[in-house]
Amino acid sequence: MSGEVFVIGVVLAVALVAARLLGRTLGVPEAIVLVALGGAASFLPGATAVDVPPDAVLYFFLPPLVYHAAFVTAPREAKEDAVPIGVLAFGLTLVTALSVMAAALLVVPGLTWPQALALGAAVAPTDPVAATSTLQKLGAPRRLVTILEGESLVNDGVALTLFGLALAAMAHPVTAGETALLLVKVVLGGVGYGLALAWAIGRLRPLIKDGGGQIVLSLVTPFLAYFPAEHFGFSGVLATIVTGFMLGIRGPGVLQPASRLSGRVFWDVLVFLLESALFVLLGLQIHKVFDGVAGQPAGRLALAAVLVIAVVVTVRQAWTWLVFPLARYLPTRPLDFEHLGPRDRLLMGWAGMRGAITLAIALSIPLTAEHRALLLFLAAVVVLATLVVQASTIGPLMRLLGLQEGRTAVVEEATAREALLEVAMSELDRLAADQKIDDQTADVFRQLFELRLDRVRALLDQDGDGPDADRASPASATPGRGLRRELITAQRSKLHELYASGTIGADTLRRIGHELDLEDRRGGTPAP
Repeated sequence: MSGEVFVIGVVLAVALVAARLLGRTLGVPEAIVLVALGGAASFLPGATAVDVPPDAVLYFFLPPLVYHAAFVTAPREAKEDAVPIGVLAFGLTLVTALSVMAAALLVVPGLTWPQALALGAAVAPTDPVAATSTLQKLGAPRRLVTILEGESLVNDGVALTLFGLALAAMAHPVTAGETALLLVKVVLGGVGYGLALAWAIGRLRPLIKDGGGQIVLSLVTPFLAYFPAEHFGFSGVLATIVTGFMLGIRGPGVLQPASRLSGRVFWDVLVFLLESALFVLLGLQIHKVFDGVAGQPAGRLALAAVLVIAVVVTVRQAWTWLVFPLARYLPTRPLDFEHLGPRDRLLMGWAGMRGAITLAIALSIPLTAEHRALLLFLAAVVVLATLVVQASTIGPLMRLLGLQEGRTAVVEEATAREALLEVAMSELDRLAADQKIDDQTADVFRQLFELRLDRVRALLDQDGDGPDADRASPASATPGRGLRRELITAQRSKLHELYASGTIGADTLRRIGHELDLEDRRGGTPAP
């Protein structure tokens, strides 16, 4: 066991470094490079002995990944687009899973419906990190990005619930009635437990003052959500999602303000390592997967792979083109589909890449399950095909469709900075009037704020050069800690007020909020 861990550790370390270099050089997604390097390593002496325990993938990787995704979900945007997100996350995920199940049963002799459903559940959820990151860089409509992010969060829970039902059916035969009762128990129990745990953690979190304790609490929370829920027969994934989402909307960051910066870095690194490790682990299984399907006719394997990929891509396009126009006539929230025109739906249909969650589900299929190698092969083919084709072409497709927002994001951020600078000046005037600071100090910082305000307003009056052009450089002088804290508090309060009113989006909130945290930590002037 220690030898396997050492091999995995070495391969992962080498793959992470090489993937960054080769991905940028070759212009391909890093995930492809990680799988290729892991696959090459699987043919090395000793690497064939490496086994990935399904329970380890399910218990170690999934809880922190889905918790982090739920925590950073923008609550206001998710609420505004709840209907489009639900149409994709619930309806499309279920239809995709059942369609893939039917296709697999059609072309794979001897495959049972629970095994086919496990495959459908694995390839149904999207993982549009590559899509949303590309779309954001190119200035895609923010609402489109929000819907894709919300979909990827909710459909994880739907797919994993279906996967749990498939595993239960593999273990022993179940009737339709038993399946319905089990589904109700799994869903309601997971949601209820997640709400209860979120309340408890929310009460505990303010009592922990040190940064190390906050990080530890944030790390154990997804496992506290997942394991007890699974023990009592509930959905651990739904419990983790609900816990993460509720804690996310109750606080401005993963940790308390004093620890927010270190907590953000910690979680960014952790998620990056976990997602990268999944792609490497898939590569390490390639040798065994090929051995497992070696007895299958090559033509049948190719047909099954092409058919599953075609179903995954076609069902999503058909859903966005046919169902979305009908969903706008729902009796509630009809305006949710107002701005989703044909070009938006085409891009949304193409942004259906599969990734880390699909791999985690596929690798969680029990080692004793019949056809496991074939199921893992088909899931891996879907991931690689969508990443290679869709992820690499979504940028050119968006430019071809002309969906860039232009200066919208720049103007929004500049408007927020203008409002925060005005609040800082008002707070400075109030402190000076109350004689909490002397007139000389107030004049010095008033001039600094006015200089920055002039730069921001100048940007709003012209075309601007890009998202960084509106950032005022931090001043060199440093006020007293009490003054700095009061000004930062006033600006942070105004920032959240702008977000709550819909003036700015979650990206602007996080970006400027992060700058305020940096200013607070290093003791600089608390201006945006």
